[in-house]
Amino acid sequence: MPRTLAITGATGFIGAALLRELAGRGNEIRALFRARPGTPGNGASRTEVQWVRGSLADMDSLVQLTRGAEVVIHCAGAVRGATQAQFDRVNREGVARLVEAARRAHPLPRFLLISSLAAREPQLSLYAASKRGGEEALRAAGQGMGWSVLRPPAVYGPGDREMRPLLKAMQRGVAPMLGRAEARFSMIFVADLASAVRHLLEQPTWETGPFELHDGHTGGYTWRDVITTLERITRRPVRPVPVPAAVLKAVAAANQVLARLLGYAPMLTPGKVCELTHPDWVCRDAPFREATGWVPRVSLEEGLRRTLESFSGNRN
Repeated sequence: MPRTLAITGATGFIGAALLRELAGRGNEIRALFRARPGTPGNGASRTEVQWVRGSLADMDSLVQLTRGAEVVIHCAGAVRGATQAQFDRVNREGVARLVEAARRAHPLPRFLLISSLAAREPQLSLYAASKRGGEEALRAAGQGMGWSVLRPPAVYGPGDREMRPLLKAMQRGVAPMLGRAEARFSMIFVADLASAVRHLLEQPTWETGPFELHDGHTGGYTWRDVITTLERITRRPVRPVPVPAAVLKAVAAANQVLARLLGYAPMLTPGKVCELTHPDWVCRDAPFREATGWVPRVSLEEGLRRTLESFSGNRN
C-alpha cells in the first residue's frame, strides 16, 4: 500500500538503499538533507523524493519533514566522535527531537528507528551507549505511537565507505584480522536490510522489538569464514594478518589524541576497539522473521562479489 514516508539519513549508505527500495512503489517520500544534494546517486529520481533541507538539530525542518507522514524512518546517525556528548547529540537527542516533531503530526505516524547491534552492548563504547540511548529515547517519547527498532549487524555493499578499506586490502590478498580469531559476527547486505524495512512497513501492526536481523547464516561468521569466501571470489590466496588488541588500543589512543589536536572526529577509538574485540556479534533474527515473513536473499559470497565488483567502477 503506498504511503507518505519521511526519511532521515537518506543521503547516506543505508538511507540511499532505502530510497532505492521504497521509491517507484507509489510512495510519497520526503527526505531530510543537510546540504543540497546534486544528482542523488541513490536510484531515486528527484520527482520521487521531496528533499527537505535541515538537520536533526532544527525542529522547524523536522516538523516540515514529518507533517502528514504516515511513517517516519530514522536512519541518520553519527558513527564518529570523540566524546559522549558528540555521539548523544545525534544518536540520542536527535531521536528524541525527531519523535517530538512526529508527535505534532496528526494523525500520529508510525516511527521506525534503524539502530545498531552495538546497542545490545552499551557498556562497550560511547557509540554503543548513544545508540542504546536513542532506543530508550524512542521508548520514552513514543507512547501512543506505533514504533519499532531494528538492530542490524555489520552492513556492507556497494557505496559503503567504512568497510571499503578492509575489503580492498583483502581483495589484494591481505586480511587484517581485527579482534579474536574465534569471535563470531553476523553480516547483512545493504539491499537485504532495505528489503527488511519494506517488509516491516507492509505489516498492519508493528511489534516494538528491538529486532535483530542477518543474512540468513545462522550462527554468524568468523574471520576465517570471510577470508575463505573472498578466496573463492578472487581465486587467489588471502593471507590473514592478526592485529593484536594491544596494537589496536595503542593506535586508537594515538588517534584520539590527534583528533583532539587537529579537530576531527575519530573513527578508531578505544571504545571502537572494545567493539571490534567483542566475541559475540551474532544476531538472533527469528522474532523479526516471524513478525514479518521476511527472508534475506543475498548470501555472503554474492554480497561480497557485488561489493568487490563495485570497486572496479569507483577508483576513489
